[in-house]
Amino acid sequence: MPRYGQLVIGPAGSGKSTYCSNIVKHCEVLRRTVHVVNLDPAAEHFDYPVLADIRELINVDDAMEDDSLRFGPNGGLVFCMEYLAQNFDWLHEQLDDIEDDYILFDCPGQIELYTHIPVMRQIVDALQSWDFRICGVFVVDSQFMVEPSKFVSGVMSALSAMVNLEIPHVNVMTKVDLLSNKAKKELDRYLEPDLDNLLREEFEETKFNHRFQKLNSSLAQMIDDYSLVKFIPLDVNDEENFNDLLIQIDLAIQYGDDLEPREARVPEDIDDTAADSGFDGP
Repeated sequence: MPRYGQLVIGPAGSGKSTYCSNIVKHCEVLRRTVHVVNLDPAAEHFDYPVLADIRELINVDDAMEDDSLRFGPNGGLVFCMEYLAQNFDWLHEQLDDIEDDYILFDCPGQIELYTHIPVMRQIVDALQSWDFRICGVFVVDSQFMVEPSKFVSGVMSALSAMVNLEIPHVNVMTKVDLLSNKAKKELDRYLEPDLDNLLREEFEETKFNHRFQKLNSSLAQMIDDYSLVKFIPLDVNDEENFNDLLIQIDLAIQYGDDLEPREARVPEDIDDTAADSGFDGP
């Protein structure tokens, strides 16, 4: 039987851990078991029960304090993730004995890990070799996505992660509940965007350099033509919103296709009633 997972990725501060916490709570309401694995060696605390924690293997503080390494925060984090890639046996052991195999992997927020450093791709390959069906959930803060140029930057970051990881991918705008009323009214423009028009409006307002206008317009045209990146808004106060998002992800990884259907049980008192009435059925 295959196992299932979400690789929760995205920039620092975009709400990855909060997303994991809310998915766990939402699934509890649905009586659906979901586990979370922390893959962020710089994490400090969680608002969800942790199945496995990379900090038991290596901690970013250890890498930074080692006199032979002398890494800063970014270098220490990359070192920790590369150390994990060299010690996948530890992760395999943590995942081997659980019964409910739907797991969220809460990942670090250093964007280079998803765009050009190969370590996250190595993690994906390892999980797939262990029979996991993985969906990448790219999480980005909606508060930084309601301006045209910032939106294009977010789209390109998501696209880089999609190309690098080569797995089913769902892009999520988090913290919609924190947007101002004005920004909420503007949100639809970015969920079904006409990027060329959005950028043209900004260029007219800012008098952007003509050469950069042409470059951005070309990128926007490519994204529009191939429908490469779309975002789903996420409001933590909207249970239906969570449900719709989970359906999208489950479809992407074909969750449930291999589950055995439950056999219907007929209560004994119904059988007795039928027998007493003399009804033999059709």
